[in-house]
Amino acid sequence: MKKSALISSLLVCNAAFAIDVEHTSTPITIDGVAESAWDKATWQTMPYLMDGILPDSSKDFKGRYKLLWDEGYLYLQADIADDVLIDTHPDPTVKYWDDDALEIFIDSDASGGKHQFNHTAFAYHIGLDNQAADFGPDKKPHLYTDHLVSRWQRNTNAPYNITWEVAIKLYPNDYQEGTQNTPLKLTPKQVVGFMLAYCDNDGSKVREHFMGSHDVQPVNGSRNLGYIDADVFGKITLLLKK
Repeated sequence: MKKSALISSLLVCNAAFAIDVEHTSTPITIDGVAESAWDKATWQTMPYLMDGILPDSSKDFKGRYKLLWDEGYLYLQADIADDVLIDTHPDPTVKYWDDDALEIFIDSDASGGKHQFNHTAFAYHIGLDNQAADFGPDKKPHLYTDHLVSRWQRNTNAPYNITWEVAIKLYPNDYQEGTQNTPLKLTPKQVVGFMLAYCDNDGSKVREHFMGSHDVQPVNGSRNLGYIDADVFGKITLLLKK
């Protein structure tokens, strides 16, 4: 596929995934418990296979999520059904994509473009230890756990789904590694590039399923493009209803 045709295809695809995100006047407590403030947010699904094989949604994996925002954070609540939780790599910067992990893709100004080894966008891989990893400009994995607060809990009733909550700070495109960076103040009508995915491993050496919120169009047979190119993200618009 020619580059111009690919970009056109991505834009058409992503236009179908424009989500309006409601403001919350009460900051969300990140504790893995769904409080009443989440009632105003709408559930979104994670039905798309991005890598591996399609899991059985009735037994293995099924996910959905909600979003809210305030001046300081984009808030995420994910409802994850996963029958086996795996975290076999004790170093959170080593092969984190092959453990169970929630992956949050953020492009603070929705400008798109390649970001694998720069910070014009982030692909936060949040492990079961609530630490967040991504590649840096030196082409090595780094921890960016200070960019967010993450907590999850298993529900006590069958089917024992996980409620996973995350509060994420957004940073401008000129974010610099190893320096003091000021998070953005979020504002109404701000458009943000966003995508969500889940790495699912049930006991193999590598992850078996990689499920996402957006239907990524394959390039050379691969849909696993979010950690490389923010053009495949969808868009969210921050709303403030009076």
